[in-house]
Order: sequence, then structure tokens, then C-alpha cells
Amino acid sequence: MTTTRSTRQRDVISRVLSAAEGPLAVAEVLERSKSDLPGLGIATVYRTLKLLTEQGQIHPVLLEGETLYEASGRGHHHHFSCRACGRVFTLHTCPVALPSGTVYPGGYVVEAHEVTLYGLCPDCAARLA
Repeated sequence: MTTTRSTRQRDVISRVLSAAEGPLAVAEVLERSKSDLPGLGIATVYRTLKLLTEQGQIHPVLLEGETLYEASGRGHHHHFSCRACGRVFTLHTCPVALPSGTVYPGGYVVEAHEVTLYGLCPDCAARLA
């Protein structure tokens, strides 16, 4: 088994994703990481995200055709995407009580589900009120 040594880049990117309120786009990971790593480049971010995904430390979230990334181990959750500011937040409650193994009419067997709600985050709702 090959082990991968920890690097400063991996440590910083992992911390950035762990501290985020929700999944981040690659550009957001780069921007938030630059305070600790001023010379960090986009290619290094992509390579690091790929490696962290392969290691199971993070996982991709596909929202509206864009791949975002978030830390693994947060348990079952869903997302809220603000249409005004574009931020994506993690929702720690499940609006759909749909356990794995549920059989829908027609024989569809549910293995998992993902829900993304769209609207205005509290900041944008207050600003636009």
C-alpha cells in the first residue's frame, strides 16, 4: 500500500474545507487558501482536491453543473443554495424522511438521496427585504 505524505498545501486545503459553512468551488478553495499559502496555484488546488477525494477526506458535490467540494464525515445532510449571493450552505436537517431501501411505486429502490433547496440566505433575505 502506498502512503501519501502530508504537505502544507494538503493541510491548508483540508482546513479550509473543514471550516467552510458548505461546499466550496475550486476558485473559493484557492482564494481562502492563499492567506496561508500566497504562492498557491490553481493546478495545485486541482491536484490536491483530486488526491483528497481519492483518500476519502473530501467529496464532490454537483450543484447546477458545477463541482464543489466539502469535507467528509459530516453525516447525512443537504444543501441550500442562495440565488442572490451564490453561497451554498450545509443544512444539518433532512426535509425528506426517506430511508435507504424504500421502494417507490414501479419498483424503484432508494439507496440514497440528495436535496438542494434554493432561495435566499438569511443575509440576502434581510438585505432585500
